[in-house]
Amino acid sequence: MSRLTELLRQARKADPQLGADLEAEIAALTKRRTFGLVFEQHQPEAVELPGKPVRRGDKVRVLPPRGSSGARDHRLWRVDRIEKADGVRLAHLSELGSDEPESQVVLCEVLVAVAEFRDRIYPGLIETDRVEHAEGKPFHTVVNSENFHALEMLTYTHRESVDLIYIDPPFPRKWGCCGVVCGHVELDPGDVEAGPLAA
Repeated sequence: MSRLTELLRQARKADPQLGADLEAEIAALTKRRTFGLVFEQHQPEAVELPGKPVRRGDKVRVLPPRGSSGARDHRLWRVDRIEKADGVRLAHLSELGSDEPESQVVLCEVLVAVAEFRDRIYPGLIETDRVEHAEGKPFHTVVNSENFHALEMLTYTHRESVDLIYIDPPFPRKWGCCGVVCGHVELDPGDVEAGPLAA
């Protein structure tokens, strides 16, 4: 921790308020013990929607050329307009979240639509396979998607008709948008009995 302490001291010198804020956050992190699976608060990333046709007003990412191994461009762009030239669809883009936004014109086929957290999307379900063991018996459904959007969708399509949902981690304790409460329990260090594995 000595390197971190030194960096905090330098931050406090440059900006006292920033140094104090960083110290408070790090103190809270070092006090917390974590057991098992841990969900850390973070701003969720954007979800790519590869099957969605690109339209004017959409948020998009520009994909690298097929077969290339170069670094991906993770910037988000807004489609200002789409035009057809020689039978090819071209998208006029402007960069999002930049102080000096760039603009460019690219082929629509190299774009993938993107939804950021809290963007409204209207997902649909497509049946890709089916296994039936006995006619008339209950069955399982697998929804392959991003957790938040899947749960939000299921509150509209299957409200009060689903018995159990298994969600792969990480997931928060409660999603306020749809009232879903996850059954995992984060242990409080005070609840753990002293034993051979106690810290």
